[in-house]
Amino acid sequence: MTHKRHQGQPPAPPPPPPPALDPDSQEPVAAAAPPEATGPSEVDVLKDRHLRLAAEYDNFRKRTMKERAEAWSRAQAELVARLADALDDLSRFAHIDPAEIDSKTLHDGVDLVERKVWKELEAAGVTRIDQAGVPFDPNVHEAVTTAPATKPEDDHTVGQVVQPGYKMRDTLLRPARVVVLTWQGQ
Repeated sequence: MTHKRHQGQPPAPPPPPPPALDPDSQEPVAAAAPPEATGPSEVDVLKDRHLRLAAEYDNFRKRTMKERAEAWSRAQAELVARLADALDDLSRFAHIDPAEIDSKTLHDGVDLVERKVWKELEAAGVTRIDQAGVPFDPNVHEAVTTAPATKPEDDHTVGQVVQPGYKMRDTLLRPARVVVLTWQGQ
């Protein structure tokens, strides 16, 4: 038997699929409705959490850098404020007419200013490296030349400090430039 289609009629829709049968009871089972979108998916939630954490970290990094720069500026300002009195005294001595002051008074004034500066630098943790007769230490000394030692026990010791060095607590600011004694075996 052949089916003829009548002209002008649309094609018939396909028949619905047969209902699924429950394997135990062999009764038709209603097809599960597609899940409705009730909220954001787990991927969206994790993506949002990741973006928020990245933004928080970036803000933390920027805030920390700003705080570190501000702390450095405050520390520098504090050191300059400590040295202000000594700088004022130094300025006074620099602008005195040499004809109106004797050299002893000028020397005593400069010595006073130096003591004031060192008092404040030591309070800030600065120490001077300028000892002769100590073993040469490449961590705090820079050898500029050598000189012969008079005794074997003076080998590799500092014979003379050409330019003092400075440390601030555990940080070397400048090594001491020294003459190192070496034993020649005379």
